[in-house]
Amino acid sequence: MGMGTSTFVIKWINFLTMLLAIAVIIFGVWMSTHHDNCRRSITLPVLGLGAFIFVISIVGFLGALKNNSILLWIYLIMLCMVLVAILVFTVLAFIVTNNGSGHNVAGLRYKEYQLKDYSSWFLKQLNNTENWKRLKSCLVKKQDCNNLSKIYKTLKQYKSAKLTPIEAGCCRPPSECGYPAVNASYYDLSFHPVSSNKDCKLYKNSQAVKCYNCDSCKAGVAQYMKTEWRMVAIFNLALFIVLSIIYFVGCCARQNAVRRRSTKI
Repeated sequence: MGMGTSTFVIKWINFLTMLLAIAVIIFGVWMSTHHDNCRRSITLPVLGLGAFIFVISIVGFLGALKNNSILLWIYLIMLCMVLVAILVFTVLAFIVTNNGSGHNVAGLRYKEYQLKDYSSWFLKQLNNTENWKRLKSCLVKKQDCNNLSKIYKTLKQYKSAKLTPIEAGCCRPPSECGYPAVNASYYDLSFHPVSSNKDCKLYKNSQAVKCYNCDSCKAGVAQYMKTEWRMVAIFNLALFIVLSIIYFVGCCARQNAVRRRSTKI
């Protein structure tokens, strides 16, 4: 790559990523002032990510602007650390999300999920009392279960609905319990459950209880997390490729800066 081209590319790439980092930090500050504790729980990681991207970008920008080989070397080291971290996280994400899938049930358009099907990491996180207490409070606040009766006006509509994993696991008892559905938010619990599954006794029609304490609810959350993690892992894979190209351009820029310095001496 030409002597001026690599420096020009690195300079403008890092200028753009500086603007992106500022946007991420502003978003993190907005979340920190938001009253929803579910969103505020990820404030620090977002702020940390934004700050780290900003520092790397400004080092790379100044190094390219001044043709400073030392700053560019620091930039490359920091970028290499990011590449390694992304690679490790992506590999772990694919490993963790490798297990777990839904089970088809006759007469239902959606699948039901069992907690035992998922990886031990998911089991450890979801069976942790404090973790689940926080997640459960978020689920109740979102009112997904409460909104089902507003979306599906009739029992026929509800039975033919394609529920999400969280709706299927947290808003209703497992189908093996045999409770007849009266509507989208109410089941006839006077019937004796035909299954020994403990979730059958944990389910209540109360909007604050539902099946939030059930393993089926944890399994629904695990499936949701698995899907989200897979999307993040795929995004990280694409990001890794882009950053690898930027790293290569940065190496060229540093070599050019060293050559310019040596020709001046």
